[in-house]
Amino acid sequence: MSGRAARTIQEVVDAHLCTGCGACAYLEPDALQMVDVPDAGRRPLPIVGVNGPANDVVDGSALNVCPGASLRHDQHALDDAPFGGEWGPVLELYECWSTDPAVRHRGSSGGVVSALTAHAVTCGEAVGALQVQARPDAPLLNETVLNRTYDDIVSAAGSRYSPASPCERLDLVENAEGPCVVVGKPCDIAATARAARLRPSLAEKVAFTVGIFCAGTPSTRATEEAVRRLGAEPDDVERLDYRGDGWPGRFRIRTADGQRSSLSYEDSWGDTLQKHRQWRCMICPDHTGEFADLSVGDPWYRPVRDDEPGRSLVVVRTPAGSAVLQAALRDGAVAGGPIPLDRLPQSQPNLASTRGSVWARVLTMRLAGLRAPRYRGMPGIRSWSRLGTRAKISSVGGTLKRIRRRRLREPESRHHQEVR
Repeated sequence: MSGRAARTIQEVVDAHLCTGCGACAYLEPDALQMVDVPDAGRRPLPIVGVNGPANDVVDGSALNVCPGASLRHDQHALDDAPFGGEWGPVLELYECWSTDPAVRHRGSSGGVVSALTAHAVTCGEAVGALQVQARPDAPLLNETVLNRTYDDIVSAAGSRYSPASPCERLDLVENAEGPCVVVGKPCDIAATARAARLRPSLAEKVAFTVGIFCAGTPSTRATEEAVRRLGAEPDDVERLDYRGDGWPGRFRIRTADGQRSSLSYEDSWGDTLQKHRQWRCMICPDHTGEFADLSVGDPWYRPVRDDEPGRSLVVVRTPAGSAVLQAALRDGAVAGGPIPLDRLPQSQPNLASTRGSVWARVLTMRLAGLRAPRYRGMPGIRSWSRLGTRAKISSVGGTLKRIRRRRLREPESRHHQEVR
């Protein structure tokens, strides 16, 4: 493996750079299929035909939209952005919540994502919302659906800290009878935006996009470990919620025999789930959905009181996103108002330092001869320059240790023991 850019989707996967978004499988449905690799995440594997795997020749459009291989803002896209562009395009910042008490309680932080998407459908701006939700037959796994009713959209509320490939089903949007909302992690939204540029038939069906703040995607094995911490076996789980039913909510399971148990958000995420994040998430500069029309996350700029109802930060990134939010506020689907832009970095204090560390991690990978993502128009060196000496050393030394510990010099496909 060398420091060259990946030339095929297979090279992206083998370089441990795949985000699992599924855009390549959407663009190349006859060559690739997304599967769940429990120790890694969702991965595109070749569909084997009479002439052998097609994955070796999957490049072109699939590689061009791959957020694992590269991310880039258009030239001048960040010219007027606050914070030197380090948080992407930011037109306005709001703090909002759903006005439906049940949705606000059910959602991880105020139900705003569900409220915005449901409002777009009920007011006729969109015919459906592409969302990720738990699989009914396997609640530890996810499925991507195009929900078309208020009830179906809000039933999908709540975080899913597990592998998902919403872009795999962009065909549902492309073939819909009208515009649709696309909801996803930052990498999913980046891939959607790039796929829409390649396919006008998709672009005309994307009403707007909502990006969800993301600190990385844990593997399915991580969820299984959290379930076992509660004394249950994964196959016995009938329902699983990572958050929600209060802010921030608890990691909760219900087994087939009716037993219920839970972990705090801090115990589930901090002690278990985050330790199993895929490598590509550790070298990602976009944790806040910079390529979305609207981005939504937690307003952690102040302590959350016990039993406090949920609230969300809403980052308005495009004029289209502003129009969507203003319509939802005007029609009473969400409540809230603008807040100072400084609340954004104050709410996610770790992300500013993370961006600087990412810059150094990617550089270290290249110097070590590994393939690394290509980032354009995404400031990072300024963030790194503000790190303390110890953090700067750690960003390099820690990467070298992870290269060895995660066996990043070996193709990831060698680690795939089973798929689902």
